[in-house]
Amino acid sequence: MTLAEIQIAAVGDLMVKRYIISDAKLPNGRYSFDSLFTKVTPYLKRADLTIGNLETTFAGRTRKKRDIFRKSRGPLFNCPDELAPALKRAGFDVLITANNHCMDYGAAGLFRTLRILNQNGIDHTGTFNSLEASKEYLVKEIKGIKIGILSYTTGVNGIALPKSKPWMVNLVQIKNLLQDIHNLKKKVDLVIIYMHFGKEYSHTPDLRQKQIVNLLFKHGANIILGSHPHVLQPSVQRGKKQFVIYSLGNFISTKLKNNPHTQRSVILNITVKKDEEGKISIKSYRCIPTLVQRKLKNDRKATEVIPIRAK
Repeated sequence: MTLAEIQIAAVGDLMVKRYIISDAKLPNGRYSFDSLFTKVTPYLKRADLTIGNLETTFAGRTRKKRDIFRKSRGPLFNCPDELAPALKRAGFDVLITANNHCMDYGAAGLFRTLRILNQNGIDHTGTFNSLEASKEYLVKEIKGIKIGILSYTTGVNGIALPKSKPWMVNLVQIKNLLQDIHNLKKKVDLVIIYMHFGKEYSHTPDLRQKQIVNLLFKHGANIILGSHPHVLQPSVQRGKKQFVIYSLGNFISTKLKNNPHTQRSVILNITVKKDEEGKISIKSYRCIPTLVQRKLKNDRKATEVIPIRAK
């Protein structure tokens, strides 16, 4: 007999950049991102817990871009603070901050990003503002089901972490990762791990992804959510207690490498139940396909995420 049942929604990379930002600019110089999410908000809010990967920073106005650019192997992402309350209003409960762009504006940018999320009441994990915070696990209790959420990234685009602050970012170090799972399993019913890994623009997981996933499942992970490839990769359910989607793709992004698949994604919905004996199982899952679309509205361009074939 089912004691409790919850819905978990997850999306991939939130890459709010370039024209997506300019489309949100208001005549008074401020920004409004709400229209970006208008059509998907009902599906995000329908879940008991909604998770996404914040693949940008809230670094504020900074002039240090040139110096940091020399250290980074990629572009630098920074978004106006107004995105944070828009994400909250759209239904996001937890944002993952461990990804290859979290250090784009150095330690100051990373700390400021966490501060903006805190100010807007959005939980987060993967990057930290203190050694003490890095040792605390994010646990959400919903309808009597305790959910532990971890996140890790395979790199930060070659930017070195400060030697005195190696705890700032959860990098994929298998020994630490397995220890975190072991510690968290004692406290929760369900372990979700959000992994920023894999090869960009590949629709199939590579050997390393598969090896990591198998190891995480072996040591007690229940749900593994992948991001970084910027395109969708397969999902697999293993028995009643394990599920992985290797890449959720880009939930929000401009078109990358002229590849239309970088603007096509899904809202993943997973139903988890807990029986009277306290045993957890993954009852079902479904995906709502989404598309990033830019159209002319009221004589100006507007970007929005559109659900496809949703019910």
